[in-house]
Amino acid sequence: MPNLRWLDLLVMLAYLSAMVAVGIHFSRRQTNTETYFVARRSIPSWAMGLSLLATLITSVTFIAYPGAAYGENWSLLVPGLMVIVVLALVGTVVVPFYRREVGMSAYEYFGKRFGRPTRMYASLAFSLTHFSKMGFVFYLLALTIHSMTGWNTDLVILVAGAATLVYTLIGGLEAVIWTDVVQGFVLWAGIVVSLAFLLFLPPGGPGAVISLAWENHKFSLGSLRPDFSRATVPVLAIYGFFWYLQRYTADQTVVQRYLVAKSDRGALKGVALGALLCVPVWTLFMLIGSCTWSFYRLTGERLPAFITKPDQVFPYFLSTHLPAGVAGLFMAPLMGAAMAALASDLNCLGVVGVEDFYRAFRPQSSDRTRLRVGKAIIAVCGILCMCLAVVLAHSRGGALSMWFSASAIVAGGLAGLFLLAFLSKRANRQGIYAGIAACILFTGWATLTVGQKKIVDLGRFNFPWSDLMIGAVGHVMLVVVGYSASLLFSRRQPGEAG
Repeated sequence: MPNLRWLDLLVMLAYLSAMVAVGIHFSRRQTNTETYFVARRSIPSWAMGLSLLATLITSVTFIAYPGAAYGENWSLLVPGLMVIVVLALVGTVVVPFYRREVGMSAYEYFGKRFGRPTRMYASLAFSLTHFSKMGFVFYLLALTIHSMTGWNTDLVILVAGAATLVYTLIGGLEAVIWTDVVQGFVLWAGIVVSLAFLLFLPPGGPGAVISLAWENHKFSLGSLRPDFSRATVPVLAIYGFFWYLQRYTADQTVVQRYLVAKSDRGALKGVALGALLCVPVWTLFMLIGSCTWSFYRLTGERLPAFITKPDQVFPYFLSTHLPAGVAGLFMAPLMGAAMAALASDLNCLGVVGVEDFYRAFRPQSSDRTRLRVGKAIIAVCGILCMCLAVVLAHSRGGALSMWFSASAIVAGGLAGLFLLAFLSKRANRQGIYAGIAACILFTGWATLTVGQKKIVDLGRFNFPWSDLMIGAVGHVMLVVVGYSASLLFSRRQPGEAG
């Protein structure tokens, strides 16, 4: 295990200190929910775009993308390309629509269309999905930094988690967004430094590195066959389309960014900038993976026995070939990506907790009280997230695997719910309830019976396709069942919008 390197540690501590300093800078302004949750709707479009970039680029990206390109090819890039398709189809409509229809929570719209139960379902689905993700992201961050430095995983989780919780709690969404901006610049620095070492260290330089990867099909996007049982290009494209459709139409972390811009035009610019920055970043991480593959073949250097997975190779390269201090330039954005995702999710959980749940039971509460409740929700969720990450670091699965499966089952269909609400005037409450029930039942069956390690084996009644298809089919099922059932209950309910 590599020894602790003090220069890398100093770089990391400097980054953490800068994030907390940003939170302290904005803390004095956080006197009401309008500032705390939507940053007074005063964020410049370029900063909003960089914040979206940080929201979509997680610490998983730093490891999964190079690992996928090293082990196979660039197929993991296909879902990311769908973000451009989704924005081309819905961006100019969805962004101004949400800025007009909701105050803080994306799920206010579902409540207007179909009543409070539907709004609460959507909020709960979002919360379960993101809370599960938060702990997993921090666990992977700690595992990666541990493999690079030998630092204790629990300590990494607690230090990074505490710093994130502090600046999110005291600085509100303004602190989250401006730390995202810092993260965006540090991210590019880490990518450039990593690629420079990968391209120029091997004999033959960049030409040899790229040529070897090209000759061995390391830049391939995968099979074009319409085989839905594995991760072919069609499956990945369908998965990516519905994934980003859900994120841009029914995900609080993204919709909240629409609301912070100064104008509709500024919001559209920010959304476009965020998407256009994401695709090059994903591509460069894929390139890093392919170059890492070429590096070890051109140099003839052997990987140690403890490197058993493709995801481990790039972090090992960084720990052994980047000088002390320089490796910190990569570890800082790696930690920053996890912190950005956690900070964004925490603030959003505070929003939905206050706006979609607390106000339902305390509609006459004061703004100051709601602000205190929002901060309390953020604090509790942050602490629980760190606990979850620590438990993951010491667990082999079991109950946690069941928790992730359960949260996946009840968290589906938000994109389908938005499409049905937005596109159909005939959709009504009863139909939506039927659609949600069908989506949950389908997702439960598919999640429990998919893959080689099935939780439940029903033989020929198992879900036959790739697990990447579960979400897409769930969205479609909610739309089809919800619309069909709505036709059976065509009489509009009192107070229901059309």
